[in-house]
Amino acid sequence: MMACHFSFNLIDSIWVGRLIGPAALAAVSTAGFYIWVALSLGEMVEIGLIAVAARRHGEGDPERAARVAAAAVVYALCAGLVVSVVGWSVAGTMFRVMRVPPEVAGLGHAYLSTWLLGAPLVFGFFAIEATFRAAGDTRTPFLMLAGSVGVSILLDPLLIMGLGPFPRLGVEGAALASVMVRSGGFLVGLVIALRRGLLRVSAPDWRALPTIIRIGMPLSLAGVLLSVIYMWLTRFTSRFGTAALAALGVGHKMEGLGFIAISGFALAAGALVGQNLGARQEARAREAVRLTVGYCLVVTVTTAIAFLLIPGRLVSLFTRDAQVIADGVSYLRVIAFAQIGQSFELILEGALAGAGYTFWPQVVSTSVTAMRIPLAAWWSRAFGLLGIWLALSVTAISRGIAMILFWKGGRWRTVQV
Repeated sequence: MMACHFSFNLIDSIWVGRLIGPAALAAVSTAGFYIWVALSLGEMVEIGLIAVAARRHGEGDPERAARVAAAAVVYALCAGLVVSVVGWSVAGTMFRVMRVPPEVAGLGHAYLSTWLLGAPLVFGFFAIEATFRAAGDTRTPFLMLAGSVGVSILLDPLLIMGLGPFPRLGVEGAALASVMVRSGGFLVGLVIALRRGLLRVSAPDWRALPTIIRIGMPLSLAGVLLSVIYMWLTRFTSRFGTAALAALGVGHKMEGLGFIAISGFALAAGALVGQNLGARQEARAREAVRLTVGYCLVVTVTTAIAFLLIPGRLVSLFTRDAQVIADGVSYLRVIAFAQIGQSFELILEGALAGAGYTFWPQVVSTSVTAMRIPLAAWWSRAFGLLGIWLALSVTAISRGIAMILFWKGGRWRTVQV
């Protein structure tokens, strides 16, 4: 499911980069930083709902879990609407702050404005996903997302190029295709969840919302901060030209291939920890986390090796521009080593969130992430573009070490949810 979520922006970038050019590719990447803010806020509901509803399922109270889920879905739709309104109002300022070239800013504004039209339903889908996962069902939302991705692959070039009866919309067509298929997935998921009794819209448990927000907010705000930091890093990267800016976006998306696998395992760890703690099976919760980390490392070590051995082939999926490929190759080779650190970071973050212990881990994680700005400023003067890539890799590894220490410390065992 995480792979599918990531694939929407990945598909947009590939089609836009190959059909329009480097400026459009850079535009989709820079607009993607605000979309990352939006998705991080949507994950606040997802993370909190998994922790609370999984605990209720573990306690043998599916009725109460369904009432909690209903309140979360309504809240997610309202939050998505607010994020859309804010996005439309700050989009111009955001591109000016990033200091991107005018052509990139214009295309990025068009892409972002179109994407925000469907943001409320995208938020709603996060809540629907969490409803299924908290009950132990990952198959249903995966099938819905996989179908949506398949439609997006076909619809993107049709709307970008205006093939057949479709209008030629350029970057706006890519954004429209993404939100259309995800909104459809939300509606299908809503119907299925209602039929299975996983939602009780007639009696939502509004009292659970503060707990959902309390648990989900630290991780969500950490994601928001990470995206804001990338916006600031764009200011440093843009000094090296449009090709470097496009390479930052391409490298970020290729890094996301490992990130989505880790995030999927992290969500599983959160649900398993929540269910087992609800059933008073702490030993099983610990074992679940140990196994999850092991399975994830199989994937991330593979992606790290690919980043080291065939980075040029990976970057060339997005563009034929030689300079973008050269800058992207250096990004992937540097960030390869961070894949291992991120495995521990995200999975243990998910496990701690499943236990309801998120505040202090995120304070530390956020502080380390914020160090990317001064490190990138310092190292980019010393090493050029390579210094920015080094700042990203070193801080990612450091966060992984911090999460290991929090998990080993064991304070999560005393949290009441």
